[in-house]
Amino acid sequence: QVQLVESGGGLVQAGDSLRLSCTASASDYTMAWFRQAPGKEREFVAAVTWGGTTRSADFVKGRFTFSRDNAKNTLYLQMNSLKPEDTAVYYCAAGRGTIQLGRAYDYWGQGTQVTVSS
Repeated sequence: QVQLVESGGGLVQAGDSLRLSCTASASDYTMAWFRQAPGKEREFVAAVTWGGTTRSADFVKGRFTFSRDNAKNTLYLQMNSLKPEDTAVYYCAAGRGTIQLGRAYDYWGQGTQVTVSS
């Protein structure tokens, strides 16, 4: 069983920045960020394999960056120029193998709320 602990969410104003972190209790997993806005389905944000292969959703480009520190088993999501439509619960996920865009990850964090006010 892999534990995922997310942190860094909060209430911010439009245009502000936040950095989310997700630390896993084990190594050698592909790690991903998803988000779920009120009334919407959970959607893929970004992912990084243990070897450093990355993939991200189109809306990430230009405002969000993501990275991982394998020595700390930690995945990061730096979110800049936040918009009200970024309001969602952000979930960290981990799984073996290649990046999955769907929800086929073995382990999920509890989620961290990001609220962006206008």
